[in-house]
Amino acid sequence: MDKKITYGSRYIDLREIKSDGDDVLIVGGGGREHAIVKKLRESARVGDIYGAPGNAGMDVIETGIGATEIDKILRFVSTHDNIKLTVVAPDDPLSMGLVDKLAAAGHRAFGPTKAAAKLEWSKAYAKAFMKKYGIPTADYGAFTDIEKAKAFAKNGALPVVVKADGLALGKGVIICNTREEALAAIDEIMHDKKFGAAGNEVVIEQFLTGYEVSLLAFVDGQHYKLMPTSCDHKRALDGDKGLNTGGMGAYAPCPAFTRELLEVTAKTIVEPTVNGMISEGAPFKGVLYFGLMVDGDTPRVLEYNARFGDPETQSVLPLLRSDLYEIFDAVIDGTLDGIDIEWSDKKSINVVLASGGYPLGYKKGCEISGLDKLDNNVDVYFAGVSRGENGFKTNGGRVLCVQAMADTFAQAKKYVYDNIAKIEFDDCFYRKDIGSKLN
Repeated sequence: MDKKITYGSRYIDLREIKSDGDDVLIVGGGGREHAIVKKLRESARVGDIYGAPGNAGMDVIETGIGATEIDKILRFVSTHDNIKLTVVAPDDPLSMGLVDKLAAAGHRAFGPTKAAAKLEWSKAYAKAFMKKYGIPTADYGAFTDIEKAKAFAKNGALPVVVKADGLALGKGVIICNTREEALAAIDEIMHDKKFGAAGNEVVIEQFLTGYEVSLLAFVDGQHYKLMPTSCDHKRALDGDKGLNTGGMGAYAPCPAFTRELLEVTAKTIVEPTVNGMISEGAPFKGVLYFGLMVDGDTPRVLEYNARFGDPETQSVLPLLRSDLYEIFDAVIDGTLDGIDIEWSDKKSINVVLASGGYPLGYKKGCEISGLDKLDNNVDVYFAGVSRGENGFKTNGGRVLCVQAMADTFAQAKKYVYDNIAKIEFDDCFYRKDIGSKLN
């Protein structure tokens, strides 16, 4: 197994930086996973970190195992007694029950069970759950029959949002201002199967106005601890134009989201969700993500995610002052109420550098330069990268993410964009307006 990774033109042998402690397997290979790895490395309790699959820039021991190769992951953990924790970060392996299978085999795993993760992998289930437990959200209809879906769209108020029920990499959401757009969206999802089996059922819901906020929480089944709020930028182009992506940048915390709003959200949304999952017989353990729309003093749920968000995590986790490994332990053990979690009061912002054409087609294999010229006041989280002759080359849509913290958003933003200017690869594009609403 190759334990040597590349950082710019510099090679690091992971055997040289090994620390005593528990080894960890991180499932996933994107910027979110890299942010988790960086924070875990701050813990004295963590030894080697393995990646399934990881990526060339994550400073992990790559296993060559894909995130959805469930049986291979189980065999790997079972044959490596030194691995004391598996962190399941992406949505797909959660929906496939990886945490359940690891736990059944006697292994400690961080993340929700398949039943608890249904809050994310079925939007129809999530909407019915919110209705059942009185959690504020948009009015909606859910349909497996394409003609019934179209009839609903023809008669309802406009605008509407048409969503594929299943997992679609954050892209299965279409905002429709006219009935023609709504009908076309239903055809795309249900007839043309643009998002595959995720479109076997659609949710059509009222379009909510206001501003969006992401709120993440550690949950141990019964207790929860909230993280700083964040704001994601989903659209590919400046001015929130272009196609939906997996996220082009994020900042934390959200200045508009006051302490009073946080208290309202905890009482009307977070607590009913945690308690509702207990009542459903599927207590949630892991990171629960609340995608909120805030209109005045009223927050409503747009969506749940059953894991850390991306790229929100790359702005939120750098603010964490406490030991992430100990937090993961407390979540698994159901003892989250017994620990204090400390956060920095600094401002954090990140910007994603993507391959031209993303989120549609894009080329791979472009050499990345300039990483060795970056200042110490920024971090780089790697996603779609592989090893090149002189460092890294592109290997995905979202290639990397540049992040910084400072006392003010203006200073953090300057750090990020000043350093992005030093990075080059063919067809690189990024949004120039991340955090512009903070000015």
